[in-house]
Amino acid sequence: MITSKTNPKIKNLVKLQKASERREQGLILIEGRREIERAQACGFELEQLYVCEPLLRTPYINIGAATVETVSEEVFDKIAYREGSDGLLAVAKPKYKSLDEFKPKKDALIIVLETVEKPGNLGAVMRTADAAGVDAVIIADPATDLFNPNAIRASIGCIFSVPVYACSTDECIHWLKKNGITIYCTYLKASIDYLDADFRKASALVMGTEATGISEAWVEAADQNIIIPMQGIADSLNVSVTTAIVTFEAVRQRRKP
Repeated sequence: MITSKTNPKIKNLVKLQKASERREQGLILIEGRREIERAQACGFELEQLYVCEPLLRTPYINIGAATVETVSEEVFDKIAYREGSDGLLAVAKPKYKSLDEFKPKKDALIIVLETVEKPGNLGAVMRTADAAGVDAVIIADPATDLFNPNAIRASIGCIFSVPVYACSTDECIHWLKKNGITIYCTYLKASIDYLDADFRKASALVMGTEATGISEAWVEAADQNIIIPMQGIADSLNVSVTTAIVTFEAVRQRRKP
């Protein structure tokens, strides 16, 4: 059992809480049994698994990590990044996909997030994407690590189940146009009610940041701007809420009678 916070492996886990270290080492952190099991089920390779037995809520079963280390509660408190942990933390290899490899189907439904900054919002959108069965999520000009531990947590592991791509806004627009995918941008001006939009064809639902919305490049590229009418004093919704509303309207329209 590892009982020292200065153990080299523990010190490296603390380092991996930083995005720069994760990129440099080509590793990600996954905390929680559900998230770890979903990552493995989706083909992510587990390098190491750290177990704190006093914190386990159910009996521990080796879920296929290359190496397993048991640690004390004091040590696990040092490496955990969330409260109320269930005593399991894995180190895994990420999977980064190239947009050029994605071959969309005829009626593809795609979510595009431009410059998403908050890992929690990214995770929540990935959870929606999984629940709605979208074909992919594209992050245009990403401002956060795709596999930020908090994004993994907010997605409850769904970030592993949905194909996710990162690229520049220009690359994304070019790819969507080349593949004949209609671009719907959430935008306040020259917009139609999202309920009046036709999402039954191949569609990309583009969401911007809460602070600045979508960039001018997307405004110009849009085939149609859409809006969710506000009934109160609020003039906008959280990006993850907006994504869920519009995405499930698209899913509703695509249901067969």
